[in-house]
Amino acid sequence: MKKKISLLGLVLILVLGFTGCSKSDTTEYDQAQMEQYADFIIQNFSVMSEDDMATFQDMSDLELDLTMLNTGIPIAGEDFLTMIDAWEAGEEECGAFVSRGDYTLELTNEGATLSTEAAFENKEGTLEFTFDQKMNMESITVAAHYSMGEILEKAALNTILGMGTVFVVLIFISFVISLFKYIPVLEKKFRKSPKEAPAAPAPKPAAPAPAEVPADETDDTELVAVISAAIAAAEGTSADGFVVRSIKRRKSNKWI
Repeated sequence: MKKKISLLGLVLILVLGFTGCSKSDTTEYDQAQMEQYADFIIQNFSVMSEDDMATFQDMSDLELDLTMLNTGIPIAGEDFLTMIDAWEAGEEECGAFVSRGDYTLELTNEGATLSTEAAFENKEGTLEFTFDQKMNMESITVAAHYSMGEILEKAALNTILGMGTVFVVLIFISFVISLFKYIPVLEKKFRKSPKEAPAAPAPKPAAPAPAEVPADETDDTELVAVISAAIAAAEGTSADGFVVRSIKRRKSNKWI
């Protein structure tokens, strides 16, 4: 029983501790002070020229932080330059600032947002100032109000632009594909074919072998007489029984 009572007491202590922490973490915002900061920005931005804004952009980080500190507005130098860019973009779209309405404060997990309806030369819009939990101004947003006709017109222009881009790309792809048929022709044209080797000249007809010149039999009478006598002796007849008409040397030196 005592353990249950002590456990219950511990739970109550934890619950009370969390409740106390949640109350201490609640941030209180001074809306009047935040509106003064917003009015200061609107009044100065609406009368500043492009050269004046360029002066702030040309400052170093230290110079810009000191300038913001001297104004008494809790804005970091980097955030101030971002706000200048947002204001210039809003005036380019909506025109010069004319007037504003009442402020509305909305709390968020990150801080607070102070918003008001504003009138510009060309159209109306909404000004939004965001603050962190320490009431430091972080950014400004200029949101133009568009009529239903303007919204539809922009939607139609975006659709036409998107579809037009798609069709242009498809036409270009089709044109590229149509050129593929010329690739083999160009390839054959630029590919250098090997030169044909010149035909070998026809072989010249072989010169006829020189006819064998018969030995001059008249100039060799002594040799003929000797051979005739030798033949006659071998045959056992007289040399008058035959006539030696020619004498030829055989290719082989052997006598058979």
